[in-house]
Amino acid sequence: MAIEQMAMPQLGESVTEGTISKWLVSPGDQVNKYDPIAEVMTDKVNAEVPSSFTGTITELVGEEGQTLTVGEIICKIETEETETEEAPKREEEQNTPSDTDANRQGKDQSNKARYSPAVLRLAGEHGIQLEEVEGTGAGGRITRKDIQKIIDSGMQQKSEAPAPAVVQTTQQAPKQQQKQAPAPALSAGDIEIPVTGVRKAIAANMHKSKTEIPHAWTMMEVDVTNMTAYRNRIKDSFKQKEGFNLTFFAFFVKAAAQALKEFPQMNSMWAGDKIVQKKDINISIAVATEDSLFVPVIKHADEKTIKGIAREITDLAKKVRNGKLTAEDMQGGTFTVNNTGSFGSVQSMGIINHPQAAILQVESIVKRPVVMNNGMIAVRDMVNLCLSLDHRVLDGLVCGRFLGRVKEILENIDEHTSVY
Repeated sequence: MAIEQMAMPQLGESVTEGTISKWLVSPGDQVNKYDPIAEVMTDKVNAEVPSSFTGTITELVGEEGQTLTVGEIICKIETEETETEEAPKREEEQNTPSDTDANRQGKDQSNKARYSPAVLRLAGEHGIQLEEVEGTGAGGRITRKDIQKIIDSGMQQKSEAPAPAVVQTTQQAPKQQQKQAPAPALSAGDIEIPVTGVRKAIAANMHKSKTEIPHAWTMMEVDVTNMTAYRNRIKDSFKQKEGFNLTFFAFFVKAAAQALKEFPQMNSMWAGDKIVQKKDINISIAVATEDSLFVPVIKHADEKTIKGIAREITDLAKKVRNGKLTAEDMQGGTFTVNNTGSFGSVQSMGIINHPQAAILQVESIVKRPVVMNNGMIAVRDMVNLCLSLDHRVLDGLVCGRFLGRVKEILENIDEHTSVY
């Protein structure tokens, strides 16, 4: 027999960690290669993780609710080996003390001081000094089970001073040092709502984006009267012919994709000591459920017609709401277009979808009195386009020109525009 280690996979471009939301197996279960063993959430997708081996689950290293970086061990699987390979191991086991596993773990203490939030919280509540705890996890990592075992045995150390919240000895320490706001006092009738893994992932990604990216913001109003009339005229026949809706949003995504092709600087990402300008134009779109937000991607949006984009918007939205979205659906986004107007918003400042350089918010189309070029006042269909930009990558000049081009494209959509 051999013990193989399953690591946290990378479930999307730029994804660096995942949260185990649910184990689908238990120690002792038999699994085949590619069988799903866990549900993992990231800031981009909720996906099942398949087994990399055929064998027996011996240990679940990661705990439900625990966030692990890509490459960290999540579980161990015992796999079959040939008899000749097995014999020396059996002989070694017969001559080895019963604490072989602990001794073997002791040789690798690389993860000794990498504490999960659950471990930090539990140790702090019971005054346990983590430096003195022997971890049974991969690389000597201390698990919640290790702390609970000490608590159950009544051996925890009582200390006058509270246990330190963080021991900054690894690269993960800065993240652990983030101070949590004190819990507000509860009054009669207040309801406590547990934070789900998806919401935690969203919060972590938004915090990362807002703290790392110097956001700037600009807005431009667009007259979409002709576009609105054209879409309203053909929407019923389009639905009857194609079987899905022709939404206003498809026109905006198409216009953004076309403008990105003409202003490739907007299709860039910050990479520390360089800026990466992406060749493919892959538009991320935000799709909300009752309590979560997902950002699937329309690949090669500049090569698609308005009809093709409308179909993808429909298909991706269905996948999100039916829980069928895959990691592949979430990967590769280079620029985000968000339909905030669907909620009635007329002006907003979006948080950039890290590591992209900009996000375009499409607001509500509203009828307003507008002074025309001839000096006359007319009621027109107007929409605000709000752009948040990463000022490390982009400046106002290129962003203004980009928005101006989107405006020009939209204002020239009329009865002569083909959606095919």
